[in-house]
Amino acid sequence: MPEMLPWTSSEDANRLLAASPLALMIGMLLDQQVRMEVAFHSPHALQERLGQPLDAARIAAIDGDELEALFRGPPALHRFPNAMARRTQALCQALSDHYDGDAAAVWKTASDGPELLRRLKKLPGYGDAKARIFAGIVGKRLGEGPPGWEEVAADWPSIADIAEFDQIDALRQAKARMKAEQKAAKGRR
Repeated sequence: MPEMLPWTSSEDANRLLAASPLALMIGMLLDQQVRMEVAFHSPHALQERLGQPLDAARIAAIDGDELEALFRGPPALHRFPNAMARRTQALCQALSDHYDGDAAAVWKTASDGPELLRRLKKLPGYGDAKARIFAGIVGKRLGEGPPGWEEVAADWPSIADIAEFDQIDALRQAKARMKAEQKAAKGRR
């Protein structure tokens, strides 16, 4: 496992992403409709607000209103703090129910890439695209992908391709170009 995943401007948040599989999964969950740096910094902010290490069972059991208040801040951990607090709690409940609260078990006990993808897609908030990106993170950044992870990982530019913080702007530009090309292609049909 790497010492840090350099996806925020905070070394502490980057170290947490690398050290805590749950923090990494929550960051990926929150990576929608906010800047990537915000999404991946939020697990660190949540841990600080909880005053203890992130724990799936503890987050699953916390009062929903209390968790929403933690997400609202200030500052808010997400553009949609209440909805993302509920989604985070649902993710933690699923990890508690199916993986004894061990987020890393999702990939460490998967027999192959297709099983990893199926497991990820069953998690609350993880659709096909998010699951494929996360499979790439597990393989490329953590070096812990099961055999065949490459076949199910995202085949488009994603956070899994980021090895240094200063690459994030280039990724953002590549994603914008890709979306514009897709939109233009739809318009030609």
